[in-house]
Amino acid sequence: MLSLFIKGLIIGFSIAAPVGPIGVLCINRSLHEGWKVGLATGIGAALADGIYGAIAGFGLTWMSNFLISHAWWIKFIGGCFLIYLGAKTFFSRPPKQLVIRHSHITLLAAAGTTFFLTVTNPMTILSFMAVFAGLGLGNAHTGYIAAAKMVFGIILGSLFWWLFLSTGVSLLFRNKIKKVKLYWVNFLSGLIIMAFGLIALNWNL
Repeated sequence: MLSLFIKGLIIGFSIAAPVGPIGVLCINRSLHEGWKVGLATGIGAALADGIYGAIAGFGLTWMSNFLISHAWWIKFIGGCFLIYLGAKTFFSRPPKQLVIRHSHITLLAAAGTTFFLTVTNPMTILSFMAVFAGLGLGNAHTGYIAAAKMVFGIILGSLFWWLFLSTGVSLLFRNKIKKVKLYWVNFLSGLIIMAFGLIALNWNL
């Protein structure tokens, strides 16, 4: 039997790996700003996943009920923010030189945007609730230590994916891609992010 920590690692990695708006942002920022900003982008999402995992794992039903009952407004705000980020990316110009000493985006801002985007998707908590319920965790009978181990594993597993993605993109493509291609990267990234935002809004309407 795998330990709860190892299971958490696998779950965290699996949840983070599918390409979504956060993944597109991580790739775009890794190309333009370097792996540190790309990793910070993923860290924000990993921390938000950890919070939702903790809510589900520690049996905070009042918190999960509040988020689910207000899911319409929360997701509406997240969808609008995605459209804003997509438009900003769409119209942004790549730097004259890819090898720059100072990033245009602070690490805190990079993490903060994706943390906000992930937190404004409250339906994510349902997946964590299903995982913990399936494993018999998140209640007084199993204890909180077991849930804490799994939540820690989820955060770390998610961080592994973002480190892999940001470092890989930065090392393999950042210094090889031409400036003219970066315009297309911004163009496509912006369109994809805005599309995710429109989908989120459409589900709310």
